[in-house]
Amino acid sequence: MDSACAGAGNQLLHVDIHIDEHEPQRGILDLLSRLRPHWKAQDIQMKTFTEGITNQLIGCYVGSLQEPGCVLVRLYGRMTELYVNRDREVEMFQVFHAHGCGPQIYCSFQNGICYEFVRGTVLDDDLLKQPSIYRLIAAEMGRIHSIQPKCGLSAEPLLWTKMSHFLTLVQSIMSVVFTSYSSAALLEVPSFETLSAEMESLKRHLSQTDSPTVLCHNDLLTKNIIYNQKEGMVKFIDYEYADYNYQAFDIGNHFNEFAGVNDVNYSLYPSRELQRDWLTAYLESYKHSTGREVTVTEAEVTQLYIQVCKFSLASNFFWGLWAILQSRFSSIDFDFQRLVPLTEAA
Repeated sequence: MDSACAGAGNQLLHVDIHIDEHEPQRGILDLLSRLRPHWKAQDIQMKTFTEGITNQLIGCYVGSLQEPGCVLVRLYGRMTELYVNRDREVEMFQVFHAHGCGPQIYCSFQNGICYEFVRGTVLDDDLLKQPSIYRLIAAEMGRIHSIQPKCGLSAEPLLWTKMSHFLTLVQSIMSVVFTSYSSAALLEVPSFETLSAEMESLKRHLSQTDSPTVLCHNDLLTKNIIYNQKEGMVKFIDYEYADYNYQAFDIGNHFNEFAGVNDVNYSLYPSRELQRDWLTAYLESYKHSTGREVTVTEAEVTQLYIQVCKFSLASNFFWGLWAILQSRFSSIDFDFQRLVPLTEAA
């Protein structure tokens, strides 16, 4: 994919309606009357997916959810526009789709987007550890990482800009957040000064690792991976944080997700043997997709392994800041406060 330049497609259709997150059915039917005018309202079925911890996601279909034509309606979480660039998200949707790595986006509306349903099943923690599955994931990430920026443009890693933005938001709301914390939870949250010093320390060290800047998903937890057993393939969904970033961050972030989301258990973090096998499959795919010799050496695997171990700390710190923000703003029923202590892992 090295010869192809990433870029957004045509201007996306925008439907000027707002869908009530508490009673979304009427607004969704209005939206579908424009996207799927041949669908009869009485035949439309809706399924609410519960995996999301930032947004509401509703599948709309006639007949079966697994048939072509199903529309996913995603309602943005409250105040997420503070830390998610929605224009960039749409652009990333178009880039991933243009390169055969993601679903088609159909339209945007005032508080969300509609896009194609990716057929298959959401990955679970057990499947994540199966060699036949994690090698597919590694290979797909290698393909995505090979997508080049728009022709003639260079790409800067998202990490430090996004992390600095998170930290600024945390500083602005920290006193308000703390008033709602229990005393035990409060003790787990570092001060703003400590967080700032940790970020600068990470930046000084990790900026010197020579990890290349590539197109990254940046949020590859199990619920963002769809496995199609019939076709023997995986696809990544949800591009709220997708952008150019450090190669090792995307991989290290994914390895952290082996520990789970609802019941975090870091004893499930992948073993060194699994990581090296994963990284070998990744490098084979990445080299193939960038038109290079596919042979992977032990030294190359070791170098990437070291980089990934380091960037996994940045991932913990990044999502620790995110958890502080979500605990303040989100209306989703999820214990974000429990994730805040992950900042200490950095």
